[in-house]
Amino acid sequence: MKTTQSTIIRKGVIAAVLVGSALALSACGDGYSRPSVGVGISSGDFATPRDRDADGIPNRYDNDRDGDGVPNRFDWNPNNPYRR
Repeated sequence: MKTTQSTIIRKGVIAAVLVGSALALSACGDGYSRPSVGVGISSGDFATPRDRDADGIPNRYDNDRDGDGVPNRFDWNPNNPYRR
């Protein structure tokens, strides 16, 4: 296969467009931002994980995320501290 100058230029333009697109997309977010759809108190800093019961353990890893004393797997309402 013979490589011509126009093919090399075309590949260079495509590579430049791809690199430019990747740089533009990476500048749009910091990697931590997520939409605020949860209910509860938020400090406004989306880089910190949510912690419903303020015990220092993020909800994702908390075995009792609402702090009512009932483990999530046995709690019928694991996000509501007033209902067990």
